Amino acid sequence: MAGQAAQAGAQPGDAGAPVRSIAELPGPKGIPILGNARQIEPKQFHRTLEKWAREYNGTYKFRVAKRTFVVVSDRDVIANILRDRPVAFRRSSRTARMLEEAGTRGLFTAEGEEWRRQRKLGMRALTPEVVHRYFPNLIMMTERLLARWNKALAAGRGVDVLRDLKAYTLDVTIGLAMGQDINTLEHEDNPLQRDIEFLFNMVARRLTSPFAYWRLFKMKVDREADAAHQRIHDAITGFIAQTRARLEQDPALRTRPSNMLEALVAARDEPDSGFTDAEVIGNAITMVFAGEDTTSNTIAWLLHLLSQNPQTAVKAGEEAVRLMGAGTVVRDFRLLDSFIYTDAATREAMRVKPVAPFMAAEPNADTVVDGVATPAGTIIFLMLRHAAERSNDFERPGQFDPMRWLDDSGAESASDPGRKLFPFGGGPRFCPGRYLAMAEIKMVMAMIMRNFTLSVKPGAPEVEERFTFTMTPSSLPLLLHPRQD
Repeated sequence: MAGQAAQAGAQPGDAGAPVRSIAELPGPKGIPILGNARQIEPKQFHRTLEKWAREYNGTYKFRVAKRTFVVVSDRDVIANILRDRPVAFRRSSRTARMLEEAGTRGLFTAEGEEWRRQRKLGMRALTPEVVHRYFPNLIMMTERLLARWNKALAAGRGVDVLRDLKAYTLDVTIGLAMGQDINTLEHEDNPLQRDIEFLFNMVARRLTSPFAYWRLFKMKVDREADAAHQRIHDAITGFIAQTRARLEQDPALRTRPSNMLEALVAARDEPDSGFTDAEVIGNAITMVFAGEDTTSNTIAWLLHLLSQNPQTAVKAGEEAVRLMGAGTVVRDFRLLDSFIYTDAATREAMRVKPVAPFMAAEPNADTVVDGVATPAGTIIFLMLRHAAERSNDFERPGQFDPMRWLDDSGAESASDPGRKLFPFGGGPRFCPGRYLAMAEIKMVMAMIMRNFTLSVKPGAPEVEERFTFTMTPSSLPLLLHPRQD
């Protein structure tokens, strides 16, 4: 029964409402052997799950081959599952295994005591202080993006906004994670970028594949993925050696690191730390995987929504002009906190177009989830976007309206029930990179809205949602125009 959040984590047979079995759940009709596999188009996987959730009014089941999955859409049930990680629930072991096969064994895939240990490592590497000390690099990279766009427009060339956003966020993420400026924004042939993008796309394809064929035999693309992983591993090993040399030359960096890799290496090198270089490498790769695509797609979706709602773009531009004056990029980190409307627009974009429309979890022991007896190891899809849609907390939920996050005076609203969204997860496993992501988003959006106005390319096809590792726009057909005020 939807809404019985208290049952998440309870054992079958507890007193209360009747408990159903998974077999009793409604769900789409499948075919022998394959189940519902042929009804799922990988790049529209999230939309298929959401369509079924509306059809079956919340909790339902579907099957792929021999495996049956449970899907829940009640926000309180989802919140409880997130809160009960990593003790009662864990990340989908299937997802974790695929990521570890790509060399990302770290905080993202760790569970239990290993997660608690890794969490300490990750939190030390992503503190606000580390992000503050990285801010001069963020200014430099944002200026680089602005200069690239200004040069293109002055020469009468178009701007591939989506491509450049991905390159920018990759540069920022690798810079903070590893202390390296690889400048993929201006040098598209960087081998590390190619390997990271290739491996990222491979993981995305595997996550939406119904069968893990590569564990039985490997095709050419799988062997190429293994080679890309080895090259990334070798590159980061070299970065670690460089980092240790810097720490030897400047021991103060051990207590005041300027990037994530310095913080990770300093923690690993402490006496009896229990950490290894392999864990440092895994967490560095995890940082890139978790930060690059999610941040660039959030910015892309926000720009798309602003271009579709010109009045909101005007307000964001007016805020940037008022706060930045004649400046072209934000140069005072504290000023980012003053972009109240941009922050509200970002939250609204995360509600309407979340890069993670669902998550996958599984119970560590037999339990009851939303009134359903759920055996240990059952994969449960948590429909994050659909949960917000069916919670009835929002008037006109299909409308992009940043003002719903603000009070009548335009100030941030602290009591809005819509804050029960999960763009950065929830519970103890709340994303440790949230602070960096929000700073990066505000930095880019402030630059764009202060220097440009937006329009949509005439005749451009409709922008569609595509699911890979995250939910990405099929294109971003924007035209940038130099701002005149």
